Amino acid sequence: MTIKSSTNNDPSRISHTRIVVRSAIVSRLGVLTLMVIWRSMLSPYDTSASINPSCLSSTTTDHEEELVLFPRIAAAIENGIVWDSVYFVRIAQCGYEYEQTFAFLPLLPLCISLLSRTVLLPLTPLVGHRAVLALSGYLLNNISFVFAALFLYRLSVIILKDSEASLRASILFCFNPASIFYSSIYSESLYALLSIGGIYFLMSGANLLALLSLAFSGLSRSNGVLNAGYIGFQTIHRAYDAVFLQKSAYLAIKVLITGILRCLFVFVPFVGFQTYGYYSFCDGNNPDKLRPWCKARIPLVYNFIQSHYWGVGFLKYFQLKQLPNFLLASPILSIAVCSIIHYVKLQPEVFFSLGFQVAPKSYGVDKNNTHTSTVIQESEEDQTLKRRKHSTKEEEGPTPTVLSKKDEKLGKFSIIIIPFILHLGFMVATAFFVMHVQVATRFLSASPPVYWFGAYVLASHGKGWGYLIWGYCVAYILIGSLLFSNFYPFT
Repeated sequence: MTIKSSTNNDPSRISHTRIVVRSAIVSRLGVLTLMVIWRSMLSPYDTSASINPSCLSSTTTDHEEELVLFPRIAAAIENGIVWDSVYFVRIAQCGYEYEQTFAFLPLLPLCISLLSRTVLLPLTPLVGHRAVLALSGYLLNNISFVFAALFLYRLSVIILKDSEASLRASILFCFNPASIFYSSIYSESLYALLSIGGIYFLMSGANLLALLSLAFSGLSRSNGVLNAGYIGFQTIHRAYDAVFLQKSAYLAIKVLITGILRCLFVFVPFVGFQTYGYYSFCDGNNPDKLRPWCKARIPLVYNFIQSHYWGVGFLKYFQLKQLPNFLLASPILSIAVCSIIHYVKLQPEVFFSLGFQVAPKSYGVDKNNTHTSTVIQESEEDQTLKRRKHSTKEEEGPTPTVLSKKDEKLGKFSIIIIPFILHLGFMVATAFFVMHVQVATRFLSASPPVYWFGAYVLASHGKGWGYLIWGYCVAYILIGSLLFSNFYPFT
């Protein structure tokens, strides 16, 4: 999956990069401003945000009443700690005290704690420790979002081979319907940065950075372990080429072993955290007091918490009273399903063969052999397709150096997009059948194909669909910032 780019200094891409960064910053400032406005205009539904009991493991001097210079500012900041933000800030302050807190992975709390004890430490006498923790979370997540948007643009250029479409997709991400969570103390921004950035590094051949980023994505959100699939997809194709093109069984075995070790490395942080949970609560010296999950064949505290405390499970959410939540999630689920169908229909024979089947359409040339002047990068997978085509003596197609008008309209298909679609399909099924379905809005918001398909619709389906997509994004930003910041249910 390595992409060899020779166009990093393209003036249009430099301009697009600036637009993406500027859009990301403007969108974050806009969301934060809306949060402040709605918070000042309305009374919160739940006023428990300011409650902050002492840490269970603290000494008597650790949590004495703090004397701060600006108590009103401190109170205003702390009142913004709502919903899951309460858990993240509490973990950053006190560690993992209770069983249910293990549903929240440690990377974000660790980063918040580190930032509050270093860069933002001078603010503690002014607003207090908890407010500084909150500020650390806001700063960390909003900066992470800007870099996530930048990596999405760079990744999109590689996949779509179209800088204009990549720009549209990145701007859609900047104003995505789950924006409120990317500017709050949630793990969405950090996960998006690590997952999208990790895949970009993987595509660019920076394997060490890719491994570290993808591994840490699994320490940010549990679904980060699925990113090992991108490495697995790359591995099976390289092993296939080693056997059938290079005729080297030794090389194939080497590729497979290396790929398996890399995939396992991505799992290590998440598994390590589950191991920490096991040794924290499963005391073998008192078997009668063990929690139920400790006795399971695979004792995962995360799965137990999701099921026991929040009722997460297959079809458990299929209740008539949950119909409003299904309606709330229906826009993002519809877009995700449409994006899957769109890319599968472009080259079904290639998709269902996981890229091992060579098809002439995948070369990006129409029947009339008419071209535009849009230069694209040629990936190793595109080169592999040509080699496989030679080896099977199929009909030869022109070299894919440009996009045809037809393919520019349809959306370029490359085997590189297959793992993205498989990943998205698995997450859509999980969100619809297993999770609290309303969470789908933010659960799927870090998936690049959603924005690639949105960019395609904006360019090829007229203003009507464009207004609909942008209306959906703007409406959820406004409603989300209103409800979430005032402790009302949203997603």
